[in-house]
Amino acid sequence: MRIAMISEHASPLAVLGEEDAGGQNTHVAELAAALVGEGHDVRVYTRRDSTSLPESVSTPDGYQVCHVPAGPACRVPKDQLLAYMGEFGRWLADRWRHGDWRPEVAHAHFWMSGLATVHAGRRTGVPVVLTYHALGTVKRRHQGARDTSPPGRAGYERALGRAVDRVIVQCADEVGELVRMGVPRSRMALVPSGVNQGVFRPDGPAAPRDPARPRILTVGRLVERKGFLEVVRALPAAPDAECVVVGGPPADLLPADAFARRLRALAESCGVADRVRLIGGVPREEMSRWYRSADVLVAAPWYEPFGLTPLEAMACAVPVIGTNVGGIADTVVDGLTGDLVPPRDPRALGRAIRRLLADKLRRFAYATAALDRIRSRYSWKRCAQQLGAVYAAVATAARPAPAVA
Repeated sequence: MRIAMISEHASPLAVLGEEDAGGQNTHVAELAAALVGEGHDVRVYTRRDSTSLPESVSTPDGYQVCHVPAGPACRVPKDQLLAYMGEFGRWLADRWRHGDWRPEVAHAHFWMSGLATVHAGRRTGVPVVLTYHALGTVKRRHQGARDTSPPGRAGYERALGRAVDRVIVQCADEVGELVRMGVPRSRMALVPSGVNQGVFRPDGPAAPRDPARPRILTVGRLVERKGFLEVVRALPAAPDAECVVVGGPPADLLPADAFARRLRALAESCGVADRVRLIGGVPREEMSRWYRSADVLVAAPWYEPFGLTPLEAMACAVPVIGTNVGGIADTVVDGLTGDLVPPRDPRALGRAIRRLLADKLRRFAYATAALDRIRSRYSWKRCAQQLGAVYAAVATAARPAPAVA
């Protein structure tokens, strides 16, 4: 099939850890590559955010990235992009109507991409599938006045859920949230993300470490909702362990990062500054080395639409302690592949870390079960096959029935 993937702010070519660059970028890149592997013709449309970007880029994985001229050709925070989605959608409609390539299905990633894609789909007859990746109702519930989403986001998301041909949900928590919003369950298909098991695997080099000191790893963008402050507050409960934080800007820019400074100040006040290491953002191909170096991955977000880092750690045979939220509640089986704790609870987190680091046999059992779970349920190939079936179904439904004489 000819498949268009629309990801207005999250380019698969972006460097992870930068502002607004995280799990969605990885998801789009890995999914596009897996769909190509299944024989599909894939083009990813993302906003042109630099004058130096070419109109299109052919990737080594076989898909093409098209840079859409919508808004200024510079970095704009994603929450300020709504004003340019009409322009984005018009460009897509014109290109699909008059260009030499027209998709059989369009898969939008994030609600703003959904707006642009529905605009184009209705003008060209292309069926539309939507993955939200995050919901405004959940973000508002957890961030309150600090939520910078555009006004009316929840209303747009509700309308999109009723307008698109199919909603791809990633976890059971998202299903419940959307049903409460008024999106019909019959419009949803549950397809969790995958993990690249060629990159993330137990064997291979590991980042250097002190073998006498247990290592806790935590990974993600340096933002408050990822729970890094809670991890630092939990660290006194594990007095022999070091905590390595991977993510955020490159190491040389960390001193200028406000949240990195806040983390370091908290570590000082908790008396653990000598045991907290901020690595900064690292290239994706190096992440497996950091996972393999760890005794445990701690993923402690306040909320998490899906969460790829637990999957990546599990694929490297590393046990996970995660907060019992969103996709983590689906991927980590409490007491089997890892431990789940309440979000924003440093004491519970500290107890879980101390217990797991003290029990080598439990860590081995969790790691073994985690690896088995990844191999049986969370490959990108399986994800691409499931989505391919959804795409075929909506494309067939959108096609007019042949005339009967």
